[in-house]
Amino acid sequence: MVDRYALIERELEALYQVGQVLNSTAELKGKLEGVLNVLHEQADLRSGMIALREPETGALVLAVLRRGEAGRISDEPVRYEPGEGLIGTILEANCTIVVERIADEPRFLGRLGLYDPELPFIGSPIHVGKDELLGVLAAQPSERELLGERARFLEMVSNLVAQSVGLLRGMEQKQRDLTTQCEQLQQTLRSNYGFENIIGRTPPMLRVFETVRQVAKWNTTVLIRGESGTGKEMIASAIHFNSPRASGPFVKLNCAALPENLLESELFGHEKGAFSGAVNQRKGRFELANHGTLFLDEIGEISPAFQAKLLRVLQEGEFERVGGIHTLKVDVRIIAATNRDLESAVEEGSFREDLYYRLNVMPIQMPPLRERKEDIPELSRFLLGRISRNQGDRPLEIKESAIRSLMRHDWPGNVRELENLLERAAIMSREGVIDSEVIALTGLKEKLTTAADAASYKADLDDENLDERERIIAALEQSGWVQAKAARLLDMTPRQIAYRVKILNIHMKHL
Repeated sequence: MVDRYALIERELEALYQVGQVLNSTAELKGKLEGVLNVLHEQADLRSGMIALREPETGALVLAVLRRGEAGRISDEPVRYEPGEGLIGTILEANCTIVVERIADEPRFLGRLGLYDPELPFIGSPIHVGKDELLGVLAAQPSERELLGERARFLEMVSNLVAQSVGLLRGMEQKQRDLTTQCEQLQQTLRSNYGFENIIGRTPPMLRVFETVRQVAKWNTTVLIRGESGTGKEMIASAIHFNSPRASGPFVKLNCAALPENLLESELFGHEKGAFSGAVNQRKGRFELANHGTLFLDEIGEISPAFQAKLLRVLQEGEFERVGGIHTLKVDVRIIAATNRDLESAVEEGSFREDLYYRLNVMPIQMPPLRERKEDIPELSRFLLGRISRNQGDRPLEIKESAIRSLMRHDWPGNVRELENLLERAAIMSREGVIDSEVIALTGLKEKLTTAADAASYKADLDDENLDERERIIAALEQSGWVQAKAARLLDMTPRQIAYRVKILNIHMKHL
C-alpha cells in the first residue's frame, strides 16, 4: 500500500529538482531529459516520454524518452497526429488522461515498445494558457493506487515544462529570425556592392575593376586614391564584400571628421576613467573590425603624432586602449583612402614615409568623372534608379537631351555632384521626366563657348530619337533662347514656335 504522506514528500522533492533542471543552462533537449530522469528516480514515474508539437504541422514529434532502469535516452522518429492513438487523443482533447491498465485501452498504439501492459498510464498536455498546446508528457506509475494524486502531480510538472519550453522556443525563434535577417542583410550587402553595381565601361574603370578583383582575394593593405566624390568608399566596400572576410564586420571611419584626441579613442577605444567623460569602457574601431575590414577614409589628414601610433598597429597588429595597460591583438584588414598627394606630403615631412609605404602596398587610382564621360549615360540611369527607390519607387525617366546636357559639364564634384544634381532634377521634374529643360533648372551652367558645344546642340537638332519638345529646347539653346532664331533652325515661323513653346509648357530662359 502506498504511503500518501511519503508520496507527497517525494513529489515535493521531485518538483524542486525539476525546477532546478529547468532553470539550468542546458539546451532544451538536455532539460527535458533531466525532467524524465527526476520523474524516474524521485517520483516513481517510469518510462517517461515527452513529445513536442510542430508549429508548422500541428503533429506531435517525440523529443525525448527514458527507457529501462539504466536510463538510456533515445530520440526515435515517432510522430502522432492529433487524435491518433492515446497520445494524439491527449493532444486533441487538451486534457489529462489516466488509464488504470494499458492492456484494456484500445487507443493505445504501443509504437515505442516502452510500457508494461499490466500497469497504469498517465498522459498530460503541455500547454501555455488554455489554448496554446506545446506537447504531451506521459509516464507509467508502478502502482494503481492514488492515480488521481499522481495525475495532478504530472500536471504540475507539465506546467513547469510548458513555461520552459515556451520561453526557449520563443528565444530560439528570435535567434532564427535574427540569423535569417543577418543572412539576408549580408546577401543584400553583397549584391549592393557587387561589381555589377559599380558603373563603368571606360578603360580607366575597367582597370579599377580588374585590380579590385585581384586584391579582394588577399588580405593586402589597399590605398584608394582619387578626387572627392569618385566612389572610393564604394570600391572599399566592394573589396570587402567580395573577399574571404565578407562574413566579418566592415567598419568605416572618416579620419578628417575628428580631432586627434577623439580619433585615438575612436580607433583604439578607452578604459573607464581614462579621461573626463569616459564613464564606461569602450571598444574602438579596430576591435570592432576584428576578423573583418577597417576602412580609413581621408587618411592623409591625420597628424604626424597619430601617424606613429597608427603605424604600430599596422606593423604589429596590436595596441592599447586609451588609459589601458593591456596589449590587445587584432586581425584586421586595412583599406585607406585619400584625395591628397601623399608623395608631396612625404617630401614636405607632413606624412611619415614609413607609414606611406605601409599603406601603399596595393594602390588603386579612381579616375575623375571628367575622364570617363562615356559612363555618364549608364551612371545617370543607375543613380536615378536609386533615387526612385528613395522617393517611394516613383517612376523616373531621363531623356537623351538631358544626358547630352550632363555630358557637357566637367563635374568637379565627380559622381557625388552628379547624384546630387539628378536628385534635384527628380524633385523639379514634371511627372518624373527629366529633359534638358529640367537640367537647366537645377543650376547647371551650360555656355556655348566652344565649337564642340555648338556641334553638340546641332547633333540634338538632327537626332531623330528626340521628341518635338526636346528638339525645340535644343534649338532654343543653340539660338540663345531667341524664338525667331530657333524658328529658322527648325524651318518654322516665329508664330509656330511660340505656339509650341506654349502648348509644350517650355520654360523660357532669359539670358
